[in-house]
Amino acid sequence: MNAVILDAASLGPDIDLTPLRERVDSLTVHAQSSTTDARERLAGARVAIVNKVELDASTLEALPELKLICVLATGTNNIDMAAAERLGIAVKNVSAYGTASVAQHTLMLMLALANRLPLYQRDVAEGRWGQSAFFCLMDHDTLQLEGKHLVIVGQGVLGSQVARLAEAFSMQVTFAARPGNEADDSRPSLAELGPATDIISLHCPLSDATRHLVNANLLASLKPGALLINCARGGIIDESAALSALRQGRLGGLGVDVLPEEPPRGGHPLIDALAERLNLIVTPHNAWITPEARQKIVALTADNLRDWQAE
Repeated sequence: MNAVILDAASLGPDIDLTPLRERVDSLTVHAQSSTTDARERLAGARVAIVNKVELDASTLEALPELKLICVLATGTNNIDMAAAERLGIAVKNVSAYGTASVAQHTLMLMLALANRLPLYQRDVAEGRWGQSAFFCLMDHDTLQLEGKHLVIVGQGVLGSQVARLAEAFSMQVTFAARPGNEADDSRPSLAELGPATDIISLHCPLSDATRHLVNANLLASLKPGALLINCARGGIIDESAALSALRQGRLGGLGVDVLPEEPPRGGHPLIDALAERLNLIVTPHNAWITPEARQKIVALTADNLRDWQAE
């Protein structure tokens, strides 16, 4: 069985592909590929291993020997799933590989925003500490997490792990109802929880029900010092409305690891706003990238290969 990896560089140079090599007869590795490249590089292959390369219907139709697509991620939006099913091509993804990594990153954002780290780091860099009349600077009020109310949207493996870490700080944690299913969910909706919330952390998929879930109306209902963290998908928050609230002091802090378009080749208002004196953190969708998490992707993909072979 021959397999081809189209974009191995997306896993990083330090990842051991041995578990994959042990499951196939031959493994051809490409660092990066375009959709056009994929047609040529997958010719004759039975297995495609891909992270973000788009495999559309016309590409799949041009690969009659392809029987399996292993996605090195949870999302399969880069695969034409309907075409794959029609052509008898199995698609297997991986999940829960980055739980510890993303939960850690979420808490990092929460702690940094609560302690106004972006603001104090700027003050120190600009020499304001050396100009202080006292031994310290306390120009920006910080937030003690103990006793504060954290609302999490998404009670899956990741959201649950974030809850456990937050409880270690003696925070009160509430899970919001699943967006779009509030009528049949015993949990309160995010809108209902908003006024009593100190921190919102998003860990839900992007869908019609969650697009701009955090919008101007919800932001207006929050406490002025509330923190907002998005380590889920860009577009779940209305980034423009959130930035406006932050600038106007109606939001205490904003931390995002995701943007609607990635990479943001045309820039983004949140990136531009990093030059301003705001309690704002933007990280480049790297919450998941610990070596342990990336190596786990390989292990889970090898498991997918094994399970498919056994079918």
